[in-house]
Amino acid sequence: MNDTQRDERLRPRPRLPAWTSTLTWKATVFITLMCCGLAALLGCLVHGAMTHQTVGAAREKALTRLERTIEAYETGARMPRGEGIDPAGLPPELRALAVGGRRGTAVGTYRSRPVMWAAGPAAQGSAIAVFVDFRASRRTIVELDRAILGSSGLAIGGTLLIGAFVVTRITRRLHLTAQVARRISAGDLDARVDDSTRSKDEVAAVSRALDTMASSLQGKLEAEQRFTADVAHELRTPLTGLNAAAELLPPGRPAELVRDRVRAMRSLTEDLLEISRLETRNERLELDSHDLADLAARTIRASGTDTALEVRGAHGFLRVDTDRRRLERILGNLVANAHRHGAAPVTLTVDGRSLTVTDSGPGYPEYLLTTGPQRFRTEGTNKGHGLGLTIAAGQARVLGATLTFRNREAGGAEARVTLPGPAGPGATVPLRRRDGLPAPGSSAPPAR
Repeated sequence: MNDTQRDERLRPRPRLPAWTSTLTWKATVFITLMCCGLAALLGCLVHGAMTHQTVGAAREKALTRLERTIEAYETGARMPRGEGIDPAGLPPELRALAVGGRRGTAVGTYRSRPVMWAAGPAAQGSAIAVFVDFRASRRTIVELDRAILGSSGLAIGGTLLIGAFVVTRITRRLHLTAQVARRISAGDLDARVDDSTRSKDEVAAVSRALDTMASSLQGKLEAEQRFTADVAHELRTPLTGLNAAAELLPPGRPAELVRDRVRAMRSLTEDLLEISRLETRNERLELDSHDLADLAARTIRASGTDTALEVRGAHGFLRVDTDRRRLERILGNLVANAHRHGAAPVTLTVDGRSLTVTDSGPGYPEYLLTTGPQRFRTEGTNKGHGLGLTIAAGQARVLGATLTFRNREAGGAEARVTLPGPAGPGATVPLRRRDGLPAPGSSAPPAR
């Protein structure tokens, strides 16, 4: 393979615009091609039939006149100008046919006007010929072609308008169905298509199936949320008693193991209750002005970890209106996750309204970057329940903040919280549901 062939293979091929892949465009092209093909077929049939009829009538008229001229020639009568033996303008092929002993007709000209010639054999190798005016016949054919083109254009235009109207109605319903599906995938389980049309076509069937699926999914999620909340709530009382009993055990390794497992179970129960509250979407914000640098430093001290704090910008420009408890909960979970599943050094960076937690570990798993954190899901030998990042995502959604996860090119994981602007939570785009609260029945674990 030479360089020219290699360059041709590597050269990007031109691609059609994205709008050419839409159903409306494809339907328009299909309707146009079908209408043009049908109009061309009907036009050719009508043109051929009318031309054959018009030329046939002129040919009969010319042959009739030729009969009268032959009779006049045989009786020695005087013939009109342009008619008789080998008249001027007679087509050569028609003369050759007549000299050969046969009669025939042909369209030609006489003094720059179209005529229909008719010729027959005469004495001594000559031809006798006559003509009739063909201007009216030709005008009829031209007007017929013009009428065919005009009517075809009107028919194609009318068909396109009607087809575009019908296809647009269908595509509008499809777009509405797709929009509702996206809203459901984003966590709005109350979204419904509610196709009010009386049509029983395939689009209506898809809309009804989507509404049925959304209702079923909503019921299952609500049942799962109630089950989680009930289980977590019912576990609090026996765990409290178990914790008190564990404190009464004599000092020793077994007592430490029991108290450690009791603390882990209490922490898991509290996390499940918090997730249940977040899923109800009835949380209320307690906004106040806070310095993000001080808030980040307090979170690091509360975590008891060796986390570096980096502040970019002056403290005076880092005050924001936010819910301190929820933001500390988000940052605490991100820092704990970085130390548990990542590697030192772990850094918490404050830059304007963004707070970033980075580590030097193996990074986030692919599923987390694709679908977001999910409770009770983990990969490999990672231990945990995946509740920390799930709670962080849920609290970020309540704050109206954006929580994103990515793996750095230099290695390690990065989680960034971007708080909403002064306009409030409505000024930002909240996380999608899949980034925070997974579907029910998810049996796999945690975020990392």
